Amino acid sequence: MRKLLVCQHVAFEILGTLNPLLKGHGFRIRYVNFGRHPDARPDLDRYHGLIVLGGPMSVNHAERFPHLETEIDLIQRAIAAEMPVLGICLGAQLIAKALGAPVRESTEKEIGWYDVSLTAEGQSDPLFAHFEPTERLFQWHGDTFDTPSDGVHLAHSPACNSQAFRYRDNVYGLQFHLEVDEPLISRWLRVPVHRRELRALEGKIDPQAIRDETPVRIERAKQLSEKTFSEFIRLFGAVRKHKTLAFR
Repeated sequence: MRKLLVCQHVAFEILGTLNPLLKGHGFRIRYVNFGRHPDARPDLDRYHGLIVLGGPMSVNHAERFPHLETEIDLIQRAIAAEMPVLGICLGAQLIAKALGAPVRESTEKEIGWYDVSLTAEGQSDPLFAHFEPTERLFQWHGDTFDTPSDGVHLAHSPACNSQAFRYRDNVYGLQFHLEVDEPLISRWLRVPVHRRELRALEGKIDPQAIRDETPVRIERAKQLSEKTFSEFIRLFGAVRKHKTLAFR
């Protein structure tokens, strides 16, 4: 049985639509919840892939969240071992930083549904071959990152140039949230940390507008989620024998 390690940061950032797909393909999933166990030091030896989920903290706040440095080291070791690696939102930012790219506060927060356009490389990438050139996708982030120097830039939005990238053939970072469904979005709009964030924006983003748009967009988002994540799962069939766990 293939085993997958999942880095989680808060209770409300979960695998979402990825969970039934992974279980349907026979994966055994182990969560490391750094929110509950910030001193955890997970070992990759028994695993075949790594997924790093989102969270409300910034990659650049390692002094407050020292587990972020643990995760960067974990990502570097997974990459060196040629494992499939997927990062979502904060997870994508951690992968970018692990590969030497800067992560910084964005000039504009994206919270809700936004147009995301594929680059030429994105249109030919197997994970996004089923996308239209521009899709309306769900976002919740205030930081952004540069595409790593050896990475391939796959997608952008008007306010955020780096929406997705690939490193080699098996490492992907997605700034947007393809894993959400309607109940998860509703939950995110209710959690206290998100409600405080929205209030601090002083009306720039309307939670009710997000609620109203979600039923219109969610079916297409589910289609994209299933196809994109199914393609990512296919990468496990092409994984080579793991190498020594040292980042080079």
